[in-house]
Amino acid sequence: MTDPPHGVPTPGGTDPPEGVPGTGGADTPHGAPRTGPTAPVRDGARDADERRALVVSIAASAVVGGGAVVWGVLADSGVLVFDGVFLLAGILLSGVSLAAARAAASPPSVEYPFGRHAVTPLAVALQGAALLGTIAYAAADAVTTLLSGGSDASPATMLLYGIASAVVSLGVVAWLRRTRGSDLVDAEVAQWRAGAVLSAVVGAGGAAALALDAAGATAATRYADPVLLIVACAVILPVPVGLLRAASRELLEAAPSGPVAAALAAAVADVRDRFGLPEPVVRATKLGRRLYVEVDFVVEPGTWDVDAEDRVRRAVVDTLRALDGDVWATVEVTADPDLAA
Repeated sequence: MTDPPHGVPTPGGTDPPEGVPGTGGADTPHGAPRTGPTAPVRDGARDADERRALVVSIAASAVVGGGAVVWGVLADSGVLVFDGVFLLAGILLSGVSLAAARAAASPPSVEYPFGRHAVTPLAVALQGAALLGTIAYAAADAVTTLLSGGSDASPATMLLYGIASAVVSLGVVAWLRRTRGSDLVDAEVAQWRAGAVLSAVVGAGGAAALALDAAGATAATRYADPVLLIVACAVILPVPVGLLRAASRELLEAAPSGPVAAALAAAVADVRDRFGLPEPVVRATKLGRRLYVEVDFVVEPGTWDVDAEDRVRRAVVDTLRALDGDVWATVEVTADPDLAA
């Protein structure tokens, strides 16, 4: 039995004739997408929902971010300007996500035989890096303002803005969360959730500054704006760090974790019980919405034929179809442990 290329199952361990469809072989006419039981399943409706969610996120970022920048400039508030820039930067990042969604939805071709799902974690990594840079710049600006004696921003303005922006951001989060199974939309949700937290911090700080002003500590209110900006940067710092960590794991082909890993283990266990197979060697990695799975069963020599192997393959793949995302499965039954190593 020969060792097949990653992601390309070969029934019976041999390569099918070139150009034969429906066998899972590596070669198909003119680079056509793989067909047969192990072909990844595409969901056109879900792709459309993903693109619609990204467009809504872009529109909301333009309205809320633009309003925040204008409000912040008029009120001489650095934290309001930062919140607006944070959202406006999301327009560019959402545009990148939208382009990534379209690229990931394109079918395999001669040049990209496995599709372009790697653009999804690349786009998420870009979002994380851009947000991290924005936070670093804002923190430096806040320190400069503190050292120069504070800001004349009105606490009442910060309170009103914080409440209004937090409500709008949470509304966008609730709408976007209706689109499930998309790493790109999840990144947008994380960004809007961070914006809601940032706005809540601004509102709470404005309320605290008003209380200080009422107590006669007027001088302290000048430092409310830069201090709030530093606190906001610290609060939302985990968001870009989390995006970068998740994208790096996918790009480095780490094993999936959480619900995906549990569902995969349950699917393999079900097939083992049905066919009386030994514990297999399982390898899996997630790239965007594509889940690559390789399952190798090592059996006694002479106990399996091609038809029986095909039944195992179909059982594994049919079970994996219940997983969220596009599953690209390779299932092998071999008598040679070296081929499963």
